[in-house]
Amino acid sequence: MTETTVGIGGAAMSSTDMVLNIGPQHPSTHGVLRLRLVLDGERISAAEPVVGYMHRGAEKLFEARDYRQIIVLANRHDWLSAFSNELGVVLAVERMLGMEVPERAVWLRTLLAELNRVLNHLMFLGSYPLELGGITPIFHSFREREDLQHVMEELSGGRMHYMFNRVGGLKEDLPAGWTGRARSAVAALRSRMTIFDDLVLGNEIFRVRTRDVGVLSPATVHAYGVSGPIARASGVDFDLRRDEPYLAYGELADTLTVSTRTAGDCLARFEVLLEQTRNSLDLADACLDRLAELPPGPVNQRLPKVLKAPEGATYAWTENPLGLNGYYLVSKGEKTPYRLKLRSASFNNIQALTELLPGTLVADMVAILGSFFFVVGDIDK
Repeated sequence: MTETTVGIGGAAMSSTDMVLNIGPQHPSTHGVLRLRLVLDGERISAAEPVVGYMHRGAEKLFEARDYRQIIVLANRHDWLSAFSNELGVVLAVERMLGMEVPERAVWLRTLLAELNRVLNHLMFLGSYPLELGGITPIFHSFREREDLQHVMEELSGGRMHYMFNRVGGLKEDLPAGWTGRARSAVAALRSRMTIFDDLVLGNEIFRVRTRDVGVLSPATVHAYGVSGPIARASGVDFDLRRDEPYLAYGELADTLTVSTRTAGDCLARFEVLLEQTRNSLDLADACLDRLAELPPGPVNQRLPKVLKAPEGATYAWTENPLGLNGYYLVSKGEKTPYRLKLRSASFNNIQALTELLPGTLVADMVAILGSFFFVVGDIDK
């Protein structure tokens, strides 16, 4: 005689795993990202970021464009950091050519890189509270962004994709009176930054949703190559602007401060982003002061009609707003790159979710995901 026990309803099994897809068109993922989560009740037991839905093959397209044309491709993978993206690729080409850039262009590049950093951070300072249910901060962040966007648009003609860098310098010199308008925009923004302290950091609900949530360890940061504000919020004190200076950052050591935290949670990541924004405004003022002292001069080098890089390879990396951005450039002596490999910050950063999300609650998933401050184009390239 065989005895069989039959379970009825939800009590039939002690636990049931469920696969939940977040995306690929979820409003809180800053683009077309898919997260494949395995749930045990309300707790995540496994997580897999599924990338590639926006893949454009930019690295292959680089091979079919000459060294002037690849700038337009480079400024689009992280659409919030267009100027910084351009900067990395022109620095790589200039290094291959052994080209010196005029001093005025060096300081202007530094200024515009920091203004671009502020624009990037303001977006996340507003969008992250929005993902947690607070709509007011994003109205403030977009208002502040508009003031800076007007300044950048007047200079370059573009609101997002500036196309202002050139191999050998910049497209052109500043419009008359631009530095005064830029200084006014920086001062106005600095005076209103306390809004984020009051509305966001001072909000009890925000702090409860973010403190001790999504703690990223320094070991995981190193294992996955996480960089930028996310890494520094976990106590990894590394910033290329200070540790391997490029442009004019070596002369700005007294102004540059690298914000860090040791908690490694969502709150720490937001605090680092806010402090870094304030420091970028200070760096912008320092650059404007230095530009006021410089005599008039060229902002670019004269280039041959057909620009060819000598045979060889180089790697140029910069501290982009979201982390380390690198270009590995290989040349065969032609007018187009033989190979250009892009190391984007968001691609590495988002991989750490595989390690971070398991063990957390589904309710905390959006809080963790939003605190990783990524752009999906920077993941998919």
